[in-house]
Amino acid sequence: MAMATHFSFPVNYVLSEASRARGRFDRKLVRAAVASGDSVAPAISEETKVKLGGSDLKVTKLGIGVWSWGDNSYWNDFQWDDRKLKAAKGAFDTSLDSGIDFFDTAEVYGSKFSLGAISSETLLGRFIRERKERYPGTEVSVATKYAALPWRLGRESVISALKDSLARLELSSVDLYQLHWPGLWGNEGYLDGLGDAVEQGLVKAVGVSNYSEKRLRDAYERLKKRGIPLASNQVNYSLIYRAPEQTGVKAACDELGVTLIAYSPIAQGALTGKYTPENPPSGPRGRIYTREFLTKLQPLLNRIKQIGENYTKTPTQVVLNWLVAQGNVIPIPGAKNAEQAKEFAGAIGWSLTDDEVAELRSLASEVNPVVGFPVEYL
Repeated sequence: MAMATHFSFPVNYVLSEASRARGRFDRKLVRAAVASGDSVAPAISEETKVKLGGSDLKVTKLGIGVWSWGDNSYWNDFQWDDRKLKAAKGAFDTSLDSGIDFFDTAEVYGSKFSLGAISSETLLGRFIRERKERYPGTEVSVATKYAALPWRLGRESVISALKDSLARLELSSVDLYQLHWPGLWGNEGYLDGLGDAVEQGLVKAVGVSNYSEKRLRDAYERLKKRGIPLASNQVNYSLIYRAPEQTGVKAACDELGVTLIAYSPIAQGALTGKYTPENPPSGPRGRIYTREFLTKLQPLLNRIKQIGENYTKTPTQVVLNWLVAQGNVIPIPGAKNAEQAKEFAGAIGWSLTDDEVAELRSLASEVNPVVGFPVEYL
């Protein structure tokens, strides 16, 4: 069973017609500051941000997933080196330069527990510190996740794990703290731990991940009793994996005002057009997105490419925009390098037509989806 899990738009790109001339001038100033090494941090327009659920936290309409940073058990062809480290740093800096400041990590990404080379949290914290040394005014929205391991019990385990994450991130608090998956037992204690984290000022907002509709509603109600909104549910969601719609998770998120954060929004690269039956992905992904599957995917990929050409957009930008068009969805594609980060940022600031959204859904319905994360149906 596949464990599919956690993802050129200049600053101030989304501008009203009346402010486009001023926006072009602003972007020139930002580029000049970046090129000159000025200590002025590139500004990120509030127009590119949305509230996360019922919380007060505002994040960019698209985020960046950093599961691959430091990982050598699933990504990176089982090896992590200085070249990939520099590429990840490039992805981080380019994301911010392009107007994206929302990054999603987890305590298990790159950790020794998951047989990784170096913690993704450690790398993200290092990149943030180095960025702030160059641009003291830099603001970064950080989301990380608690691993509901069977031996972890009670609310205290959540706070303890969070403090460890904060130490790796070199931060005093994070913007969003999430339960990575539902525990085999003790979920009430985990949720109480999230509430404690908010009340202790360690987090601005809390969420869950891989939660079914029932678990989502239960979590929402338990936190609501303490006056704390459940901000998000992070789930596997893409054009070719629409289980959140079929299981009622998407509808429940919309009803409750919980933002759906979409991981694997480009199906781990399968929707980019990069892979073909003759050139399938390497490593574990090659066992998920097989030659047979990629053959069946080609008609959809061809149409995605055609639509993208009408907007001068890549297939990747089209499928990410499709997700944004579903409403109440923030995609978090994983960026390994600067080129990918810049491409992802170009997925927002424009819109597919309703007919195009419907057509792509119809074509995608003819493709049987791959299996998602094992716990999402619990």
